[in-house]
Amino acid sequence: MERKPKKDPKDMRHGYTTGACATAVSKAALLALITKEEQETSTIHLPIGRDATFTIEKCIFEENAVSCETIKDAGDDPDATHQALIVGTVSWADTPGIHLDGGIGVGRVTKPGLPVLVGEAAINPVPRKMIYSTVQGVLDEFHITRGVNVVISVPKGEEIAKKTLNGRLGILGGISILGTRGTVVPFSSSAYMASIVQAISVAKEAGCEHLVVTTGGRSEKFAMKQYPHLAEEAFIEMGDFVGFTLKHCKRLGIKQVSLVGMMGKFSKVAQGVMMVHSKSAPIDFNFLAQLAKDIGADRETIAQVLEANTASQVGEMMMEKGYDAFFHRLCEACCYSSIHHIKGGLTLSTSIYSMQGQLLGRADDIASIDEVDWDRG
Repeated sequence: MERKPKKDPKDMRHGYTTGACATAVSKAALLALITKEEQETSTIHLPIGRDATFTIEKCIFEENAVSCETIKDAGDDPDATHQALIVGTVSWADTPGIHLDGGIGVGRVTKPGLPVLVGEAAINPVPRKMIYSTVQGVLDEFHITRGVNVVISVPKGEEIAKKTLNGRLGILGGISILGTRGTVVPFSSSAYMASIVQAISVAKEAGCEHLVVTTGGRSEKFAMKQYPHLAEEAFIEMGDFVGFTLKHCKRLGIKQVSLVGMMGKFSKVAQGVMMVHSKSAPIDFNFLAQLAKDIGADRETIAQVLEANTASQVGEMMMEKGYDAFFHRLCEACCYSSIHHIKGGLTLSTSIYSMQGQLLGRADDIASIDEVDWDRG
């Protein structure tokens, strides 16, 4: 099969957030309730300052309510909610004001630390504001002063939520209605970074004083076996955002953090790279060779390190030759570089695992930099 060429990021198609979709169907349902006319489209104003028009797939009239549906288009972003059906149901309320809630498939907040209060539907602040202002705008246009109920539903939301971190954050029963821009930028880091901050906040509110941050799902499994006494909330997937995560741990008052990952990304952390995406910075094999020299590796091994293609290859080499001290040294360097990056304030530990789950090395409870042993490069 012929492989499709990768799109240039600037050519990728942007999509719309669940918050924008929820606002569009709320407006359409209210207009249909007022005018008794079926709505085919719904145009709303986005937080980024422009209008967007959504196709209304269905407009269902009930005795005292109207439901409108749209299908979320996330553009070229690999979003878990892409093609999800978003439903807005509007009815007249017995009391004044706009009463917003979540229906089937919209999660309910069960843990403190999120920007939505415990017990409320997981509709984030910006989407809430969008829905309130848009609905109020329609009411004002028709000079209506009576109250309305607005319920947002996502029929397959509970299933979609299994692909997200909602359960870990204490959002149960479905997805969150999200979005600060109204649009989805393909492969944007902002949503992932926001989820890291939320996870740290939830852990803090849950009373976790020791957090374990990992580079992915596999390293998280290894970490959970290493720290079985810690609550589930204490484990946070930071992905490539090492420096960002540590800074927010410090900002939110977490005192003890353990880093758990593998050779490739942690070799970068050790050399001072705090954004460890594969494109962020190359592995410095001179740095790894110096660590090998520091622990007494022979000349042949040091030369092989300099000629290596990947950090994992270096790790395999050190394992085969029994240079266990190399991994301890590398873990120490991760702690020192991280402390230097955030200007202190945390007690750090680092554990490095093989892809098969073998603990290669660890350094525990480092709170300050050993200036003698640490080379800033």
